[in-house]
Amino acid sequence: MRRSLVLNASFDPLCVVSSRRALVLVLDSKAELVHSTERLFHSPRAAFPEPSVVRLWHYVKVPFQARVALNRRAVFARDGHLCQYCGRAAENIDHVVPRSKGGSHTWDNVVAACRTCNARKENRLLHETGLTLHCKPTQPRERSWILAATGAVRADWEPYLGLSSSLSA
Repeated sequence: MRRSLVLNASFDPLCVVSSRRALVLVLDSKAELVHSTERLFHSPRAAFPEPSVVRLWHYVKVPFQARVALNRRAVFARDGHLCQYCGRAAENIDHVVPRSKGGSHTWDNVVAACRTCNARKENRLLHETGLTLHCKPTQPRERSWILAATGAVRADWEPYLGLSSSLSA
C-alpha cells in the first residue's frame, strides 16, 4: 500500500495515511495536493495524480506530541540499520546494560547490533567485552515517528520533516 504524508495547515507533519485516503481529502476539498507521484488513480471519467504530500486547508490542533514507540523497527531506523559496535548490517537489538544487570528497556539503553557483536557481548557490560559504541543511544527526535511508522522516508517528504537525506529510501 502506498502512503502519503499529511501536513497541518501550518506545514507541520500530522500523520501518514494511505494514498487513497489522501486523494479523498483532496477531492473533498479538505486538503491541497503539495506533491504527487508519477502514478495515477483512474475513475470511469477522470485520472487523478497519486498524492505523496497533502496539506490540510484548516489548522488541526494536536493535543499532545506523539512519542516514538520503542520497538525493533524504530531502533533500526534510528541507528541506520547498522551495528553500533562494528558498523556492519544490524540483525538484532542489544541492551547496552543487560536487563539482568539492572539495565532498562529504554531508548538510551537499546542499540542495533549485528549477530556477531551481540553474541560476543552476551550478558556482559561493555567494559567486560572490549566493545565500544559508535554513537550514544538517545530517544529519536519528535518527527522520527514517521520513519518508524513507514520504515523509510521518501525524498519528497524530507523538506517537511527536517530529516537528513541519509535516512531516506
